[in-house]
Amino acid sequence: MRLCFRLLLAGLLLLGVNANVLADWKLDSNHSNVNFLSVKNDSVIEQHYFRNISGSISDKGEVKLAIDLTSIDTQISIRDERMKKELFETEGFPVTTLTAEIDPVMLSDMTPGKTQSLEVEFMLDLHGVKQTLAAKLQVTGLEKGGLLVSTIWPVEIKSEAFGLDKGIAALKEIAKLNSILLSVPVNAQLAFIK
Repeated sequence: MRLCFRLLLAGLLLLGVNANVLADWKLDSNHSNVNFLSVKNDSVIEQHYFRNISGSISDKGEVKLAIDLTSIDTQISIRDERMKKELFETEGFPVTTLTAEIDPVMLSDMTPGKTQSLEVEFMLDLHGVKQTLAAKLQVTGLEKGGLLVSTIWPVEIKSEAFGLDKGIAALKEIAKLNSILLSVPVNAQLAFIK
């Protein structure tokens, strides 16, 4: 009887370990951010970020990220409202999504402190347009099986590719600016927990 109990306990422990190893990762939004820079009048650089992001990585390496465009934070509330209405047109396109696939073997090998660089192609669905882009990333293993995924280089998003030129022209006119750069560098630091 004791032997059976020990075998059963050992089996349950193994199942628990395997379930943890194969568990999905969920984005820890409190320790993650997606931000970008804009340039107006050829020389004024401004920083912006999104307050609400969510996402996951499956044990098969399927990455999903959702950015709530209504949560744009430019540090100026009237500009936030203008960007939501004129640029992102959040009434029709409130969320942008990103999907990608990462090698699941590499993910399972990420022990705490281990770092791996990789280039990943991803699909960005922004403003009703889907484009395949590439990102150079660094993945670092965290305690308790977590992952930290960071951009090594900014990802350039061109407004024309996503039909955002009209919105930029409207913002330029409203703010009486000489120019707004038509592409932005986007950086991300994403913490995932088991």
